Amino acid sequence: MAAFELLQFSTTSHFKIYSLAENAVTIAFGQEINDLTFNQIQSLNEIIQQHPFDGFHCTVPAYTSLSIFFDPVQVITSTKLPGINCFERVSNYLLQLDKHHAEEPTSKRQPVTIPVCYDDQFGPDLTSLAKYYGITKQKIIDIHSATTYKVHMIGFIPGFAYLGGMSEQLIAPRKHIPRNKVPAGSVGIAGAQTGIYPLETPGGWQLIGRTPLPLFDSQNPQHPSLLKAGDEVIFMPISAKDFKSYQN
Repeated sequence: MAAFELLQFSTTSHFKIYSLAENAVTIAFGQEINDLTFNQIQSLNEIIQQHPFDGFHCTVPAYTSLSIFFDPVQVITSTKLPGINCFERVSNYLLQLDKHHAEEPTSKRQPVTIPVCYDDQFGPDLTSLAKYYGITKQKIIDIHSATTYKVHMIGFIPGFAYLGGMSEQLIAPRKHIPRNKVPAGSVGIAGAQTGIYPLETPGGWQLIGRTPLPLFDSQNPQHPSLLKAGDEVIFMPISAKDFKSYQN
């Protein structure tokens, strides 16, 4: 596909649309990760889902962008989409959609509560992090579980939710040497992010706890991931005894 000039449109938000592939475009909302960008992405994503164009396939939200995938044949043969090629047709549609629905409020989802056991057996990096921060392990738990997090995107492995909104008090670097195996359900910290490993996998995040809830179920094709972009998450501390009861 030929390269196209970046388009920019402003109403209540500013973004650029560029060609990602012959069957996809990406809407970029700048480079800053914040609540405003998060809300813009989620709002437009919801509007696109409610008002799909001919050939629309799916969307993929990220920290500062939203990618839209489509069937090029359906798009180019559509009589409703103006333009001489797929990029123009989809871009024009998205610009008009944003213009006409910019003030449309997004629906409010109920936060997803994730039980987490922060005992040392599930949070092997708590002790070293307490020394790094200069605070107690309990203080780490209190700070980490006092926030309502937002799922900015799903990536890395199926069902892995990148959560934004963590307190700056808990910012910590990744481990210098990643673990060969991180148990499924492990809750970790890396930089200014926190997240949950849905499957056993290698990983370098600092582990502070574990949830007994399954985060990814391949046997559920409709909703395999417990979390999705746009969700809000609350961590609820539980005891090791409670952890076992969830598994029974």
